[in-house]
Amino acid sequence: MNLEYKSLLPANFDDNSRVWIYQSSRMFTLSEVLNAEHILNTFTAQWQAHGSPVKGFATVFFGQFIVLMADETQTGVSGCSTDSSVRVIKEIERQFNVPMFDRQTLAFVVKDKIQLLPLSQLNYAAQNGFITPGTLYFNNTVLTKQALETNWIIPVQDSWLFNKINFSAAPVSS
Repeated sequence: MNLEYKSLLPANFDDNSRVWIYQSSRMFTLSEVLNAEHILNTFTAQWQAHGSPVKGFATVFFGQFIVLMADETQTGVSGCSTDSSVRVIKEIERQFNVPMFDRQTLAFVVKDKIQLLPLSQLNYAAQNGFITPGTLYFNNTVLTKQALETNWIIPVQDSWLFNKINFSAAPVSS
């Protein structure tokens, strides 16, 4: 699976640009991705905060993650402008009948595919070898462009999850 995405991020956005990541509960179809990207591009083209344009970017990565970014060097994003972005994500959620706000389901790269796993099953997954400390994890908690570039897709052992998972009971591979 090709996990290259950094070259697709806007080069002219400040490293401290704010980032929001919304994870779909399933892969979007190609038609849905094209439709969602049209909705997102329309939104970012007219995104405003207190009447001033917001320098925004949005796209669908890996058919499953909507990444929204605001470069606040010119216009800061406030409550109302953040609310408008949430409304767009909720519209995509409604239109494609897919949950986008489930923070209890985590995404990993397992056997070259994105696999979703409920937070409550992490220890079971570790004990049965489904995930290991080296398994790549989509850290959707990143908040800036720089963090998106360096800490979005990382090994579990480098994430906040590592201390929450009991790997000591995992089977030993031969």
